[in-house]
Amino acid sequence: MKVLVTGSKGMLAHDLLPVLKEEHDVVGVDLGELDITVRQQVRQMVKNVAPDIIINCAAYTQVDKAEEEKETAFLVNGIGAQNLARACADAGIPLCHVSTDYVFDGAKRTPYTPFDQTNPLGVYGASKLAGEKYIEWGLDRFYIIRTSWLYGKGGKNFVSTISRIAKEKPVLRVVADQMGSPTSTVTLSRAIRSLIATDAYGVHHFTDRTAGGISWCDFAREIVALSGYPTDVVPITTEEYPLPAKRPAFSVLDTSLFSLLTGEEPADWKEALRTYLGL
Repeated sequence: MKVLVTGSKGMLAHDLLPVLKEEHDVVGVDLGELDITVRQQVRQMVKNVAPDIIINCAAYTQVDKAEEEKETAFLVNGIGAQNLARACADAGIPLCHVSTDYVFDGAKRTPYTPFDQTNPLGVYGASKLAGEKYIEWGLDRFYIIRTSWLYGKGGKNFVSTISRIAKEKPVLRVVADQMGSPTSTVTLSRAIRSLIATDAYGVHHFTDRTAGGISWCDFAREIVALSGYPTDVVPITTEEYPLPAKRPAFSVLDTSLFSLLTGEEPADWKEALRTYLGL
């Protein structure tokens, strides 16, 4: 297939492009070449490239800053997704769109399935949900893949941040009452490649495997341990580390249906982290 990937210079696309190129003809475009918030640019790009599918990795991802930049977040994550959906509808091709666990409020205490009620707590989650809805309303053939706690070599992320700080400080204080599942961009890229090879259209969940979720503190401790730093990681509450945007206390995603549909099994989160760290 000929695949058009938006947001080609972002963290996910850094690994997605080479994974896709193993099997497909891939064209990557980023903001300098395509602004997904401008409908005519999207239509012209689709006309010029003539792809068989579009994978949207372009997104506004600054969770806290989104509380101040609400219009920008909704323009990129909402209207941008709508523009892509309309262009795909006109071209008669499917759209694969990457979304987030932050569409949920975290009130549930068992992993979220694709069928669970959404209820975002902040602007970022609400803007991503808007994008999902525009795609669902505008297309018959689409893949929406929700993921969580994404990290990869192509951009700033929790793993690189913890590794950097652990070199400098003897003690790290990390939130322990928010539960989720880390996801490597490498394993997510492979999952996306498997998904677009099927006709399993709809909403899907994919993360690395955590057997019910881990906390940010658990994640930080594993990063520090594997990196060999003597840093002590101390658990704290969300209230002790206030941020502008509210986060779901529990946002573990149920990936079982994804595996049944695609045959793609999530990597164990510790093994994925070891691979990322080159161990």
